[in-house]
Amino acid sequence: MVDPTSDLNEDVDEDEAPRCAVCGDPVVSADHRVVTWVEEGSARTEHFCDATCRDEWDGP
Repeated sequence: MVDPTSDLNEDVDEDEAPRCAVCGDPVVSADHRVVTWVEEGSARTEHFCDATCRDEWDGP
């Protein structure tokens, strides 16, 4: 998987891109969203295609 802090719009192959936590599509657009939180002492992240998928997510 691509480093989540990288520019996902630059030369990212869909096979290596993170997947949207809602729809499962590769996250390669400039409109992507990321949520980060700490769970049991570890940093966790979820990626989303856009604000719509982010709003549909029922997570922490």
